[in-house]
Amino acid sequence: MSSINPRTYESIPARTVAFLGLGVMGGPMAGHLARAGHSVTVYNRTAAKAQAWAEEYGPPGRHAATPREAAAGADIVFCCVGNDDDLRSVVLGDDGAFAGMKKGAALVDHTTASADVARELSKAAQALGLHFIDAPVSGGQAGAQNGALTVMCGGDAAVFERIKPVAMAFSRAVTLLGESGAGQLAKMVNQIAIAGLVQGLSEAIAFGQRAGLDMEAVLGVISKGAAQSWQMENRGKTMIEGKFDYGFAVDWMRKDLGLVLDEAKRNGARVPVTALVDQFYADVQQAGGRRWDTSSLITRLK
Repeated sequence: MSSINPRTYESIPARTVAFLGLGVMGGPMAGHLARAGHSVTVYNRTAAKAQAWAEEYGPPGRHAATPREAAAGADIVFCCVGNDDDLRSVVLGDDGAFAGMKKGAALVDHTTASADVARELSKAAQALGLHFIDAPVSGGQAGAQNGALTVMCGGDAAVFERIKPVAMAFSRAVTLLGESGAGQLAKMVNQIAIAGLVQGLSEAIAFGQRAGLDMEAVLGVISKGAAQSWQMENRGKTMIEGKFDYGFAVDWMRKDLGLVLDEAKRNGARVPVTALVDQFYADVQQAGGRRWDTSSLITRLK
C-alpha cells in the first residue's frame, strides 16, 4: 500500500521521465509522477530502495543501476539528493545522468543546494545540448506525500514551461523566479524566514509557559491575528507537548542555513538573526537532537 495520499492529477500527455534519489522527499515525488501516468525509471544509491519503489509502482515504474541508465531516453530527469557533492555524483561523470540524456532533454533538480552548483551544472548541460532547471522545494515530507510542494525554479523560461505541467504531479505551485540559481536563492530566502519564525515561536511558547498560561488556548487566540503562521498552526501544539519526532530534521536545516551564510558572505547581505539561530540549532545537535524536527529549538529554553 502506497504512503502517498490520493489526489486528482491534471490530465496531461504522458512523458518518459527519470527520478534520481528516493529519500523521504524523492520517493513520494516519483510516486506521484507514476500515478499521474508518466513512465518513470528511478535510481537510488541504495539499490534495494529503488527496487522496492519499482515493485510498488511498476509497471510503468522501473529502476536502473546507474543514473546514466535511468536517464536514457527520458524527456525530463528529476533529481532530489542531499547536497552539492551528491548532486554532482549523480549528474556528472561516465555514469552520471548527463552522459545518458538525449539531446534537448531537461534535468530538474529539487535538491536544496548552492546557487553556484546550479549555475555550474546549467553551463555543463548547455555544452552538451541539454537543459538544467534548479528547482528546490518547500513543504517538507508531508508536502511530498500529499503532492502539495511549492517549487522555486531558476532557468530558461521556455524549458520551464515544458517541465512545469509534469512537475505539477507533486506540487501545488511551480514558479520560475529568474535565471539559473534563482531557485536556490529563493529557497535560501525561505529558510531565513522559517528560522526566525521558529525561534520567535519558541520564545513565545516558553515565555507563556513560564507565565503559567494555557498555551494551547493562547495559540488558539493569537493564531487568528497578526501572529499567525504555518509554524504556529502546524507545530505550535507539538512544541507545547515536547514532540519532535517528525518533520524537517535539524541536521537538514543546519545544512540549509550553511548555504545561506555562505551566500551572504559572498553577496554582502546581513543576516544576524539567521546566524544566531544557526548556532542555536548547533546547541540542539549537541544535545542529541540531530534528527529532531526543527521546532525543537524550544528545547534550549526549557
